[in-house]
Amino acid sequence: MDKYLETFLPDLPEFKAKIEAFDRGEVPPAQYKGFSGGFGSYAQKGYKTHMLRLRLSGGRISKEKLRAIAEICERNGVEMAKLTTCQSVQLHNNPAANVPSMMEEAWKNGMITRGGGGDFPRNVMCSPLAGLEKGEPFNVAPYAKAAGEFLFGFIKGPKFPRKLKVCFSNGLENIPHATFRDLGFVATADKKFDVYAAGGLGNGPSLGVKVAEGVDPSEILYYIKAMVMTFLAHGNYENRGKARTRFMKEKLGEQGFIDAFNGMLEEARKEDLDLTVEDEIVEKRGNGTTASGWNIVEQKQEGLYAVYYHPIAGQVNPSVFRTIYETIKDMDEVEVRLHPESALYVVNLTGDEAQKVQAVLSDGAKTVFETSTCCVGTTTCQGGLGDSPALLRACVEAVRKENFADGVLPKIAISGCPSSCAAHQVAPIGFRGAMKQIPGGKPVPAFAIFVGGSDKTGKERIAEAGKSIAVEDIPKFLVELGKTVSAAGTTYDKWIETNRETLDRIIEQFA
Repeated sequence: MDKYLETFLPDLPEFKAKIEAFDRGEVPPAQYKGFSGGFGSYAQKGYKTHMLRLRLSGGRISKEKLRAIAEICERNGVEMAKLTTCQSVQLHNNPAANVPSMMEEAWKNGMITRGGGGDFPRNVMCSPLAGLEKGEPFNVAPYAKAAGEFLFGFIKGPKFPRKLKVCFSNGLENIPHATFRDLGFVATADKKFDVYAAGGLGNGPSLGVKVAEGVDPSEILYYIKAMVMTFLAHGNYENRGKARTRFMKEKLGEQGFIDAFNGMLEEARKEDLDLTVEDEIVEKRGNGTTASGWNIVEQKQEGLYAVYYHPIAGQVNPSVFRTIYETIKDMDEVEVRLHPESALYVVNLTGDEAQKVQAVLSDGAKTVFETSTCCVGTTTCQGGLGDSPALLRACVEAVRKENFADGVLPKIAISGCPSSCAAHQVAPIGFRGAMKQIPGGKPVPAFAIFVGGSDKTGKERIAEAGKSIAVEDIPKFLVELGKTVSAAGTTYDKWIETNRETLDRIIEQFA
């Protein structure tokens, strides 16, 4: 990381000059966005405040980085932080004058934000409990880390058509969506990787195509380099709406894409990119104490636990970073792992340590439904039509009053625009910002509903948009759905198997 700090630190004066000029109104918003995204920062809606996105490979936050995040927030009066669906932390509502120094402090603490936005290789994602989860074939976390370091080398390299997202799954749950990212590695029972490419959500969503199976983990960099070369050769530089990797399959055909990828793989193999990593061994073991609760996960290491914390809408008061740090600072081998559904785990805890962490993180989700995800919303983001966090909070508030049993309602996903930042297209029930024409009246804010998506490996399914429901009616719709499922004495996942027509009738009541 030191070599990258040496590479990128000289870029900071240019960023400082640009953000100051933008703040004075001397740089047009579109031009500034094209520049600032490469530094992991964007102007928020209204252009008066700014977001800084901390790049955290694999979503891992050591105690030292956690303390640094807390100090950055405290020194700069950061008002709101967002845990993202790409395992990053976004610091919001910052005046332009604060951002350069915040960025520099983050970089010097190992959180380089370069490439956090814009047309660059983005933060490498990973199963959040990699190396800790029972039943996983092997620990994929060291390979995600190595991939992240390798991709840093392209930040100042050739211009990409658009962003490139790479991720690693430990093969148990498809939490990072490895089978439909730009490039995904899925661990298999024989301690190899299956490799998927050219997938993605948003406009023109597409599942990935399997380009290789049984890949030795030592060879992952060849596949990453091949994907970079394929993207540079066949990505669309003329039309940004068609510039993501998934559109290369449209251009070349699926087999044509596979052939092009394999050709680039042969070229990549002419370089020496063999990878050797040291497995990360957790030496710590339990001390005889135990912990339990819906948000407690037993690790594969004997007597150790992970505590899951899902703040509603993924938004946290930045003071939570200080709270977690002060709680874990003297605990051996403990760290934070960000979850791709805007949540986090605190891991490697003995039973009594888990109880302490659980106690200080008691304000988060309490049910499956409350772990629903949303994007940052149109009040903050420059794009989009819907205030996703406000809608999710209204839904949680309405559902809590009904006291439904856990599982009566599924997780939902709410995106303010078609970009699918909350992955609404693969959720059991998803919503996307829209407008709804009211007979005899003006259009009102609404969300189009998506039903039947799935992100499970082998069962991936992209849902299509259905009718739009006015914002004020969505909590009512969910309450009615919850009452119907509850009356059947089952969970939504089981109920929907034989009741899709009933669901459609409920939707029709509110659409």
